[in-house]
Amino acid sequence: MLISEEKNIINLEYNGDLSTINWERVCELFYNVNWNKRYPNEIKEAFEKSSHTIFAYDNDLIIGFGRTVDDGKYYAMLADIVIDPGYQKKGLGKRIVNKLKEAVLGYHFITLTAAPGKSDFYKNIGWKKQSTSYIWPQTPKQVRQHCEKEKHIEGHELGNFLTKKCVSREVENKT
Repeated sequence: MLISEEKNIINLEYNGDLSTINWERVCELFYNVNWNKRYPNEIKEAFEKSSHTIFAYDNDLIIGFGRTVDDGKYYAMLADIVIDPGYQKKGLGKRIVNKLKEAVLGYHFITLTAAPGKSDFYKNIGWKKQSTSYIWPQTPKQVRQHCEKEKHIEGHELGNFLTKKCVSREVENKT
């Protein structure tokens, strides 16, 4: 699939031959968008286990990519949507996301996790923020970037505060 963007021709390769991918370049793009360090052999393995993959090229240079992970029927997740910063804001990310989304239409749930600072991009192309999704954070960075702030009251976590309040009310009611 060729996409004309201004005077450039960008080639999108959908579910292409992953043995031809320059995985060092893929890791470089993760670095360029300030994501955690990725290792070529690990990211290659992750893409090989993906249901759908897409790579964008400017001539032979990888400038963007994305993939989906799914169970074949109920749950599908878009993952690793990365666009070279020099090619962002030109519609390429939207095209990659839409192509991947089309590949999993019909699933009961299609989700993604937006990179910090990219929520508006997804909202602008029609995605809705979930009110019930959760993460099991693996690092303090994930807590900072992907978790809601814990609510505290007078130095107590809200849950502990409310538990103490309820217990004290039960004691008051018994006397």
